Amino acid sequence: MQASVPFLDLDAQHKPLRNEIQAAIQEVIECNAFAGGPYVTKFEEAFAAFCHTRFSIGVGHGTEALWLPLLALGVGPGDEVITVPNSFMATAEAISFCGAKPVFVDIDPETYTLNPNLLEAAITSRTRAIIPVHLFGQMADMDPIMEIAGRRGLHVIEDACQAHGAEYKGKKAGSIGIAGAFSFYPGKNLGAFGEAGAVVTNDASLSEKVRVLRDHGQEKKYHHSHIGWNARMDGIQGAVLSVKLKYLEKGNASRRRNGRLYDEILGGCREIVLPKVAGYGVPVYHLYAVRVADRDRVLRALGGRGIGCGIHYPIPIHLQKAYQGLNLGPGSFPVAERCAGELLSLPMFPELTPEQIDTVGRELIAELSVGK
Repeated sequence: MQASVPFLDLDAQHKPLRNEIQAAIQEVIECNAFAGGPYVTKFEEAFAAFCHTRFSIGVGHGTEALWLPLLALGVGPGDEVITVPNSFMATAEAISFCGAKPVFVDIDPETYTLNPNLLEAAITSRTRAIIPVHLFGQMADMDPIMEIAGRRGLHVIEDACQAHGAEYKGKKAGSIGIAGAFSFYPGKNLGAFGEAGAVVTNDASLSEKVRVLRDHGQEKKYHHSHIGWNARMDGIQGAVLSVKLKYLEKGNASRRRNGRLYDEILGGCREIVLPKVAGYGVPVYHLYAVRVADRDRVLRALGGRGIGCGIHYPIPIHLQKAYQGLNLGPGSFPVAERCAGELLSLPMFPELTPEQIDTVGRELIAELSVGK
């Protein structure tokens, strides 16, 4: 009998919360508070407390959460912003939409996050900011990044779009740099019922500037101090996120349990490189990504066995057609490029059962033994 394990099961997450979520949405409808408003404010306050930051600003999606802090900090044409090439396109897009140039640094081969040892060499007189990406739910090594940034007078914006609740030496994702950017795309650890995002910060001035920019540059209605954008969070998303935030820590704990089970099942297979948990932090396993040879064949074979897997991200940003103008060909960032061809994301969500994890592990090991 063919196994069947989905890559993601949002229905399993939402069923127990359906009545609570429907009541929250109904309340928004009855109050007609659809664009921004009190339900967004309520979520902002709760999410700031969750992230251990003073401020949280709800926006339309994670891309705006990356873009608006850069704009608020004055990043613009002629500037450079350093990040990694193994992220979703939005990380670089946010830089480009400021008119700045993304500059890439290769990654650590074990954590898949920005390699601090390579950071200083990428800094030029035009560098204004650094965006470390907390990939797959594990934070980048922030202490050396912050030390270099402080010494060189650079801003650090954390791309925490996959790291809701992750920790670095006891500090929450988004609370270390001058700002943190979060996405609430439905499949994230904290997912909305559509598109949404948030900026978190401890800087009052930056918080106020982002609030102005997200609302057409208005300091008050019809008084525009800046050229801004419509980046408001919808009231319904704020209400849904307020409900789901209450269950995020429990969900993250379940993801860590699932990660440990995968480690136990797959740990004896030499053909698999398991994700390494850095000693400095606590991950939240947005994804459980292993490395295997002949990854695309393995993906197809597991799909044929009923195992839902994914690939994140098969083409590094510097090799995308959209960034061919940077003239960065194959071999520019060898670690990121090698990982892009080997990483395979296995099913990972809080409601995943030990039996499902065992099935995924057995099928993966069986497929790798066939491929020898």
